[in-house]
Amino acid sequence: MSAQAYRTTRKPGRSEATRERIKAAVRELLAEGTFHTSTVEHVADRAGISRATLYQHFRSRLELVDAICETFDANPALLELRQIVELPDAEAALDKTIANSIRFWSSEDAVLRQLYGVAAIDPAAQNLVDRQRADRRGELERLTGNLHRTGRLRDRTTARALNLLLVLTSYETFRELREAGLSDRQLTATLQHAGRDLLLGQPTP
Repeated sequence: MSAQAYRTTRKPGRSEATRERIKAAVRELLAEGTFHTSTVEHVADRAGISRATLYQHFRSRLELVDAICETFDANPALLELRQIVELPDAEAALDKTIANSIRFWSSEDAVLRQLYGVAAIDPAAQNLVDRQRADRRGELERLTGNLHRTGRLRDRTTARALNLLLVLTSYETFRELREAGLSDRQLTATLQHAGRDLLLGQPTP
C-alpha cells in the first residue's frame, strides 16, 4: 500500500490550520458513522467554519474524502510497508508486509470501517476504496516479484502468490478475524504463519 495513492493536491496559499480542522471534522463524522449522511454544511459546522470557507479548500464530498488520504499518507505503517517489500530477506519481507498491513488497518479502523461500509452507496467512499485496493495490489506485486527472484515461491506461480497475498493482507480479512476475537498480535501471527505455509518453499542452497 503505497502512500503515493493517498496523496491529494494541496491548494497553495490556503490556511493549513483551517484545512486540518476540516480533515479532523471529516474523521470525526466517519468514526461516528454519520459522514455518509452528512452534508457539506454539517462538515463546516463540525469544523467551526462557514460553508464558504470550506469550499475554499474542498469543492465536493469527493475532495473531503480525498483529504483523509493526506492523513493516511503520514501513517508510519504505510510508509514502512513501501520500503520492506523489497528487502533482500524474502521471508522477512513477507512477514513485515503482513505485520504492517495489520498495523495500518488497525490504526485506521474507525475511519476505514465506515468508508468500506458505505462504499456501495457513496461514490466518494467507493473512489477511495478502489484507489486503496489498486495501490495495495501494486505493492504486493512488488513483493511477489521479490519472492520470485529469490526462488522462495512454493510453486513459482506469481499469479497464485499475488492472489493469496491479496486475501492475507485485505481489510476484509482483518475485519473478519477481528470480529472473531483475535487481537492484533494474534492476527499478525496467524496470517504470517499462513503466508509462510502457503507461499514459501525452502531457501535455495
